[in-house]
Amino acid sequence: MCGMSQPTPDRSPSSPPARPDASMSLLTHVMDHSLDEGYAEASARRRADGTAGLPRTLKAKLALAGGLVLAAMVVTLGAAQARVAAPGLAKERQELIDRVDRADDRTHGLERDIERLRTDVADRQRTALRQPGGGQGDLVALLAGATEVRGPGIKLVVDDAKGASSAGGGPRESAGFSDTGRLRDRDMQKIVNGLWQSGAEAVSINGQRLTALSAIRAAGDAILVDNRPLVPPYEVLAVGDKKRLGTAFQDSADGQYLHVLQENYGIRSTLSPMDEVRLPAASSLTVRTATAAEQQKGAS
Repeated sequence: MCGMSQPTPDRSPSSPPARPDASMSLLTHVMDHSLDEGYAEASARRRADGTAGLPRTLKAKLALAGGLVLAAMVVTLGAAQARVAAPGLAKERQELIDRVDRADDRTHGLERDIERLRTDVADRQRTALRQPGGGQGDLVALLAGATEVRGPGIKLVVDDAKGASSAGGGPRESAGFSDTGRLRDRDMQKIVNGLWQSGAEAVSINGQRLTALSAIRAAGDAILVDNRPLVPPYEVLAVGDKKRLGTAFQDSADGQYLHVLQENYGIRSTLSPMDEVRLPAASSLTVRTATAAEQQKGAS
């Protein structure tokens, strides 16, 4: 039994021997197929198109050249269109300029006509105010501000406080107004009323003649007289007895009010007697007429 030989496995001469790396199939697949299928397909397409042999830099230069040619074509077409449209645009622009110039000329002509008519109306109103006979007509024209006047009187110059501003609050704050060291429309109203009450026969502020219908109002921080803005300092001229008028105004309640504005809020004012002051006629007048109505007879 010891001398018996061991049986050997039956091997077919046609079957190949097993590879030693058969257990490493994944690595083998990676080594055999190192190029991804997508890249392989792209490379095949380039070879089919005949561009596979071109260098990448050459293709980039060709693409850039094509883009530049396209841009040049667009710019050339735009310039040609602008050159074609330029004469029409220049003509339209000149037509607009001519229309604006004609409109300006008409506006200036209308303004001159308005000023001429305003002057004519004012002259006619002054003439109408002088028509009631004798000195009474002159008195009516004087009181209505229809004529220029001159004579002795006083000059009262009122100005805002130094460093006055348009913001801030203070002791005079009321009804939405605050003390800012600026003279207000109601302050000017009190001053003018005090001058009338003290015996002034005619009053003007910064060259604007006041009448019985004049309005002193405010627009923001500006004082308006008959809708015309005033600029400080405010020069108030009043015709009257230069001694009695100045003294009466200073002693009046409105004169004391102005003194309080000086003492408490820095409002500046100076009053000077004048041998002669000259006041212009009012720029706008309203002439109204009245006729006596017949009395109705009472029933018997």
